[in-house]
Amino acid sequence: MPQRRPSELAHRNARLAMACAAVFLLMVGAAFAAVPFYRAFCQATGFNGTVKRVYTAQGAVSDKTVDVRFDTNVHGLSWRFEPVQPHQRVRLGAYTLAFFRATNTGDRAATGRAIYNVLPEWAGAYFSKLECFCFKNQTIAPGQSVDFPVVYTVDPRYANDAEKREAGQITLSYTFLPAVVGAGQTAAADQNARSALGARPHAAL
Repeated sequence: MPQRRPSELAHRNARLAMACAAVFLLMVGAAFAAVPFYRAFCQATGFNGTVKRVYTAQGAVSDKTVDVRFDTNVHGLSWRFEPVQPHQRVRLGAYTLAFFRATNTGDRAATGRAIYNVLPEWAGAYFSKLECFCFKNQTIAPGQSVDFPVVYTVDPRYANDAEKREAGQITLSYTFLPAVVGAGQTAAADQNARSALGARPHAAL
């Protein structure tokens, strides 16, 4: 068998190394891409208690109602965070406005990002948000309080399942965490979809 020249072996090894590097980069890219795809899937389906996001009001309003309770938490921020109303009795299919108040009790400005969930988990398939402060990072100055709006609805089909209807209550839970400034921003499509409700500033409590 003829022996390969050193230059041919080096060229072959270089091509093999480039192929391995390309496969590695492809795998890394796929791993990072899986995160937003998974998030989009959860928001579209309500999987794992994730609240679905919608961009236009739709559907009929039912005379049936459900009690929506609000839960708030803060981790890693010197903030006080609470719902303006602890719960609301809402008609199924109706878009309802709720406010959550965050106060920076620290001595410097801080930026947070809210994550959210619905309990029980199966209710996420019926719960949708049209507007939410959790769609982007929020910066609050020291001593400042801000009221953040949430516009949400519960699908009328929630009342069709007797077992689910007997639960009687849905809990919408938010947790504010420190945001990584410059990363984790929402996509341009998300920014265009937000309504003009905005946040209402208040003096510190």
